[in-house]
Amino acid sequence: MSDRVQQAFGLAHQPFDKDIPVDLLWMDQGRQQALDRLVTTVQHHQHAIVLGESGVGKTCVQRALHEQLSPVHYRVQYVVHVTLGPRDFYRQLCYALGIEPKANPRRHVRGHPARVHLCRHRAPRSQRAGARRGPDATLGHLHLLTNFRWDSEPLLSLVLVGLPELHDRMRLGVHRSLLTRIHTKVDITPGSPEMTAAYVRKRLEDAGAKNELFTADALAVLHELCGGLLRSIDVLALAALRLAAEKDLRLIDRDVVRQALHQTPLG
Repeated sequence: MSDRVQQAFGLAHQPFDKDIPVDLLWMDQGRQQALDRLVTTVQHHQHAIVLGESGVGKTCVQRALHEQLSPVHYRVQYVVHVTLGPRDFYRQLCYALGIEPKANPRRHVRGHPARVHLCRHRAPRSQRAGARRGPDATLGHLHLLTNFRWDSEPLLSLVLVGLPELHDRMRLGVHRSLLTRIHTKVDITPGSPEMTAAYVRKRLEDAGAKNELFTADALAVLHELCGGLLRSIDVLALAALRLAAEKDLRLIDRDVVRQALHQTPLG
């Protein structure tokens, strides 16, 4: 965010930036309950799936989960999987665990002596037919990571994170073995109008705002246009701040929010 905006509204730092300390993450009641369930699941060496629309705040819950797990007892690895085939996925997992991948990376992962209690896996989002075949093959291998020493010892706690369609895909027969090994399903849903207002006010307060910067009707329009998705709220609220600074306004109303919408990809 430009210095002009910070100076215009007396802000110490960017209110809607991604680079935010974990202790300032937005954790409303629903997200806190989701976090508590995930922590309990991992502590019991079990597996979970986290579902939600793009921009709803799944990463927020993941960061909070990472912070909640003691590094003394848990080694957290974040493995991004979009269109990787099984071999490349195991190779990426080897690198994440600090294992030099050899000719058979799958064998090296399963034979690794270190206890890995959490491997976060971002599910594929591509809807192209060519991309679906590779990830489906990889999903078919994940149940092998949950079946260690005749299903008697957990090698890791697997947390699958993706769009709601991921659950539909996993209910197909080909992924049934993996689905039946997952103990917890967490749905992250878009927020209510009250949540949108509280979220914007908190982010601005954390950034050093001393007064209300958005009118009540501006916050209502902001929610209407963003549908309660945190990522979209960040984009539009920042655009509204910039537009207000350009116009030398100190209070943002609904008209400013609607005008700012056309300066974002959301419009």
